[in-house]
Amino acid sequence: MGIFARLASLIKSNLNDLISKSEDPEKMLNQVVIDMRQQLDEAKKQVAVSIADEKRLAKQAEQEVANAAEWERRAMLAIKAGDDTLAKEALQRKKEHDNLANTFKDQWQKQKNAVDQLKMALRLLNDKIEEAQRKKNVLLARKKRAEAQKAIQETMTGLNNASAFETFDRMANKIDQMEAEAEATAELQEQYTGDSLAHKFNQLEAKAGADDDLAALKRKMGLAPPEPPKAPPPQVRVQAPPQRADAAPVEEISAAEQDELAAALAELEAEEQREQARMKR
Repeated sequence: MGIFARLASLIKSNLNDLISKSEDPEKMLNQVVIDMRQQLDEAKKQVAVSIADEKRLAKQAEQEVANAAEWERRAMLAIKAGDDTLAKEALQRKKEHDNLANTFKDQWQKQKNAVDQLKMALRLLNDKIEEAQRKKNVLLARKKRAEAQKAIQETMTGLNNASAFETFDRMANKIDQMEAEAEATAELQEQYTGDSLAHKFNQLEAKAGADDDLAALKRKMGLAPPEPPKAPPPQVRVQAPPQRADAAPVEEISAAEQDELAAALAELEAEEQREQARMKR
């Protein structure tokens, strides 16, 4: 193979590859359907011309039949007039028109058969075009589905890339480190600011209050024995101090007021005992 033949083959192969890559299935299918419809339009025009020729031949045949009938009528007039020579000439002309009528009838029949075949071919071509249109829609739907699947696969391939998951892991570790640093800062801030001893006692009191609430709820549900009744506080009589001789007279405290004072002192003592018990816990 010569150098020029090889060069021509190389150019052809590159051109064919370029054309193949530049072909868009959707555009190509649309163009094919457009070309087929243009061919259908041209075929319709040709069939219309053939139908017109058929009708023209039929009219010519009818006209020749009418002419032959007319010359026959004239021949009959000549016979009635006693002119046989003229009648023979009329009959000769009638025969010519009969021959033309038979010729036109034969041409009309052939044209009619051809028109029927063209009409059938036109219907088949129209059916083929409709089928091509349906196939085009199916092929385009398959093309779009294939493109969607390809896009999904490319996305999944990108997600399966290890670097993406490594980035997520690195960011998660970084966020964990930030949370640990924030918790450490808050703990240091709590320890080195304010009264730490008071903070501990506040936590202890909160825990004790929660324990008391839990015990009360268990007693309410019947899961713990009821709280034993509290002993009535001892009655304390408060006596007024002795009055000095030079002091102003003090009104004597009644028994009811002494009872109220005794109850208040008992309540204070009970509160102090509960506070001490809470501190021990």
